[in-house]
Amino acid sequence: MDAEEYVEAVLSVVERIPPGRVMSYGAIADLLAPVSGRSSPRRVGTIMAKYGGAVPWHRVVAADGRLVPGHEVEARARHAAEGTPMRNGRVDMALAAWYPEDDPVVPGVPGAGVAAAGR
Repeated sequence: MDAEEYVEAVLSVVERIPPGRVMSYGAIADLLAPVSGRSSPRRVGTIMAKYGGAVPWHRVVAADGRLVPGHEVEARARHAAEGTPMRNGRVDMALAAWYPEDDPVVPGVPGAGVAAAGR
Protein backbone atom coordinates (compact mmCIF):
# COMPACT_ATOMS: atom_id res chain seq x y z
CA MET A 1 0.00 0.00 0.00
CA ASP A 2 1.53 3.30 -1.06
CA ALA A 3 1.17 6.60 0.82
CA GLU A 4 -1.85 7.80 -1.18
CA GLU A 5 -3.66 4.49 -0.68
CA TYR A 6 -2.95 4.71 3.06
CA VAL A 7 -4.47 8.19 3.21
CA GLU A 8 -7.58 6.90 1.43
CA ALA A 9 -7.79 3.89 3.76
CA VAL A 10 -7.60 6.10 6.87
CA LEU A 11 -10.31 8.41 5.55
CA SER A 12 -12.47 5.40 4.63
CA VAL A 13 -12.23 4.09 8.20
CA VAL A 14 -13.23 7.48 9.62
CA GLU A 15 -16.23 7.71 7.28
CA ARG A 16 -17.54 4.42 8.70
CA ILE A 17 -17.45 5.43 12.37
CA PRO A 18 -21.10 5.69 13.43
CA PRO A 19 -22.50 8.88 14.98
CA GLY A 20 -22.01 8.89 18.75
CA ARG A 21 -19.01 6.58 18.54
CA VAL A 22 -15.27 7.20 18.15
CA MET A 23 -11.99 5.53 17.26
CA SER A 24 -8.57 6.44 18.54
CA TYR A 25 -5.68 7.25 16.24
CA GLY A 26 -4.02 4.04 17.42
CA ALA A 27 -7.08 1.88 16.75
CA ILE A 28 -7.19 3.12 13.16
CA ALA A 29 -3.46 2.48 12.72
CA ASP A 30 -3.82 -1.02 14.20
CA LEU A 31 -6.80 -1.84 11.98
CA LEU A 32 -4.88 -0.93 8.85
CA ALA A 33 -1.54 -2.46 9.89
CA PRO A 34 -2.14 -5.90 8.30
CA VAL A 35 -2.63 -4.36 4.84
CA SER A 36 -0.40 -1.31 5.16
CA GLY A 37 2.60 -2.83 6.91
CA ARG A 38 2.66 0.04 9.41
CA SER A 39 0.97 0.99 12.65
CA SER A 40 1.57 4.64 13.42
CA PRO A 41 -1.00 6.66 15.37
CA ARG A 42 1.06 9.78 14.64
CA ARG A 43 0.77 9.17 10.90
CA VAL A 44 -3.02 8.81 11.28
CA GLY A 45 -3.03 12.13 13.17
CA THR A 46 -1.03 13.82 10.43
CA ILE A 47 -3.42 12.49 7.80
CA MET A 48 -6.43 13.72 9.78
CA ALA A 49 -4.87 17.17 10.22
CA LYS A 50 -4.10 17.45 6.53
CA TYR A 51 -7.05 15.69 4.86
CA GLY A 52 -9.69 15.10 7.56
CA GLY A 53 -11.90 18.11 6.90
CA ALA A 54 -14.18 16.19 4.53
CA VAL A 55 -14.87 13.32 6.97
CA PRO A 56 -16.32 13.28 10.51
CA TRP A 57 -12.95 14.25 12.01
CA HIS A 58 -14.37 14.75 15.49
CA ARG A 59 -14.94 10.99 15.77
CA VAL A 60 -11.17 10.41 15.94
CA VAL A 61 -9.75 11.08 19.39
CA ALA A 62 -6.74 10.25 21.53
CA ALA A 63 -6.78 6.86 23.28
CA ASP A 64 -7.73 8.59 26.54
CA GLY A 65 -10.71 10.36 24.92
CA ARG A 66 -9.07 13.78 24.51
CA LEU A 67 -10.66 15.83 21.74
CA VAL A 68 -8.82 17.17 18.69
CA PRO A 69 -6.34 19.82 19.92
CA GLY A 70 -7.29 23.31 18.83
CA HIS A 71 -10.80 22.21 17.85
CA GLU A 72 -12.17 21.15 21.23
CA VAL A 73 -15.14 23.54 21.22
CA GLU A 74 -16.37 22.45 17.79
CA ALA A 75 -15.69 18.77 18.52
CA ARG A 76 -17.54 18.97 21.85
CA ALA A 77 -20.57 20.54 20.12
CA ARG A 78 -20.59 17.83 17.45
CA HIS A 79 -20.31 15.08 20.05
CA ALA A 80 -23.15 16.63 22.06
CA ALA A 81 -25.34 16.70 18.94
CA GLU A 82 -24.57 13.02 18.29
CA GLY A 83 -25.06 11.94 21.90
CA THR A 84 -21.49 10.71 22.30
CA PRO A 85 -20.89 9.61 25.92
CA MET A 86 -18.60 12.13 27.65
CA ARG A 87 -16.94 12.22 31.05
CA ASN A 88 -14.93 15.10 32.51
CA GLY A 89 -14.63 16.88 29.15
CA ARG A 90 -13.39 13.79 27.29
CA VAL A 91 -15.08 11.06 25.33
CA ASP A 92 -15.90 8.12 27.59
CA MET A 93 -13.90 5.50 25.69
CA ALA A 94 -15.42 2.61 27.64
CA LEU A 95 -18.81 3.50 26.20
CA ALA A 96 -18.01 5.22 22.89
CA ALA A 97 -15.05 3.33 21.39
CA TRP A 98 -15.97 1.62 18.12
CA TYR A 99 -14.12 -0.95 16.07
CA PRO A 100 -15.45 -2.68 12.97
CA GLU A 101 -16.72 -6.09 14.11
CA ASP A 102 -18.22 -7.85 11.12
CA ASP A 103 -17.60 -5.17 8.54
CA PRO A 104 -13.88 -4.97 7.77
CA VAL A 105 -13.06 -1.54 6.42
CA VAL A 106 -10.34 -2.72 4.07
CA PRO A 107 -10.68 -6.03 2.21
CA GLY A 108 -8.16 -8.53 3.50
CA VAL A 109 -7.91 -7.15 7.02
CA PRO A 110 -7.98 -10.28 9.17
CA GLY A 111 -9.40 -10.08 12.68
CA ALA A 112 -11.14 -6.74 12.20
CA GLY A 113 -13.41 -7.61 15.10
CA VAL A 114 -10.84 -7.07 17.86
CA ALA A 115 -12.21 -4.98 20.73
CA ALA A 116 -10.91 -1.44 20.68
CA ALA A 117 -11.54 -0.07 24.15
CA GLY A 118 -8.39 1.56 25.42
CA ARG A 119 -6.58 1.63 22.08
